[in-house]
Amino acid sequence: MSKKLVMLLSALSALAVSVAAAAQAMPVVELSAGMYRIEAEVAATEPSRELGLMHRKTMAPQRGMLFVFDVPGRQCMWMRNTLLPLAVAFLDERGRIINVEEMQPQTDDSHCAAKPAKYALEMNAAWFKTRGFGADTPIEGIEKAPRAR
Repeated sequence: MSKKLVMLLSALSALAVSVAAAAQAMPVVELSAGMYRIEAEVAATEPSRELGLMHRKTMAPQRGMLFVFDVPGRQCMWMRNTLLPLAVAFLDERGRIINVEEMQPQTDDSHCAAKPAKYALEMNAAWFKTRGFGADTPIEGIEKAPRAR
């Protein structure tokens, strides 16, 4: 095996271990939207927000990821290295949906909040749409999420 191939395999292995470790290290908070329970991993640090749901091949229907930002702002999401089609709901400080965007895997398209958002909740594609959730829908339990660090 060539030295370059060994180095590449080693780097890929290290990346897989760091992705798995980061996923395990993220706290989980229970949220709800209407009658639906959500188990959301919380990305409250810059490294965890940068990693997000990258490199994951599957996600259970009730699982998602809650991104917590320091202050409300025009938050934007993209899908580089993200293998799953996702929907993102941008939320205000009270946990009400501002807008929902559908996102395609492995793209660099920006999907942004229509108004200043404090949170972003990523779920599997069409999760919000198939349940009829849009602007002004409250996401309960947001106050239990760790603060941004």
